[in-house]
Amino acid sequence: MTAEQGTDGTGGTGVPDGTDAPRTDGTATGSGTAPGVAVVTGAGSGIGRAVAVALAAAGWRVTLAGRRAAALEETAALARSGSSMTAVCTDVTDPESVTALFRAVRDRHGRVDLLFNNAGASAPAATPDDVAVEDWNHVVAVNLTGSFLCARAAFRLMREQDPRGGRIINNGSISAHVPRPHSVAYTATKHAVTGLTKSLSLDGRPYGIACGQIDIGNAATDMTARMRTGIRQADGSTAVEPVMDAADVARTVLHMATLPPEANVQFATVMATTMPYVGRG
Repeated sequence: MTAEQGTDGTGGTGVPDGTDAPRTDGTATGSGTAPGVAVVTGAGSGIGRAVAVALAAAGWRVTLAGRRAAALEETAALARSGSSMTAVCTDVTDPESVTALFRAVRDRHGRVDLLFNNAGASAPAATPDDVAVEDWNHVVAVNLTGSFLCARAAFRLMREQDPRGGRIINNGSISAHVPRPHSVAYTATKHAVTGLTKSLSLDGRPYGIACGQIDIGNAATDMTARMRTGIRQADGSTAVEPVMDAADVARTVLHMATLPPEANVQFATVMATTMPYVGRG
């Protein structure tokens, strides 16, 4: 399994446990939606990696998208024997790169049944008056424009394929509800992702396209390492915060992905049980 520059996908699928005959086109069976074709952005590390591995283990044919070929290779190497992962180097902020990603998926698999819109970025902690415009633009480009570009490409393919339809799951955040101190760019974009989710849900109805959002709090990844050593709180203090395993997030995404077409988790919040979210601020 190799990372390729935006032009390839690969076939092959595992068979999940269950009583229904296996399907690989993303259509419904008696127990939900059978494994089909999935695209995971930001798949080179953290939550994206955990979700991609879980989907592949459940029989999905997974295309890994991300900027770093070596990191995508590392994710692909985690695939179980008989499962399918392919890496496609992608910059989600570049419309042509996103188009190439979904063209590769279509050319190899003929369709896409699931997009996990996961790629994200943050800016250095700062009060709004000290946020550099280039940092703001970068966060907006990755978190919001990148999510839109990938959703647009997936939506188009899902609308045109036969059978048509599919599911988009956006990675929101606890910050889609309440901010952390000094995080104006990240918080603003994650609130905007919620609007994107709602619009996709509404506009996707006539075409069998469902859209949901998972809001994640303190999954243990490189991005949250500072929470285990101490992070600024709303009252100005610094405190260590609890974290949860990224595999717990992956299980939730897998549940959302395998619901039958007539059911959708619109919003799910998955977080470390005792993190300061309820009552934050």
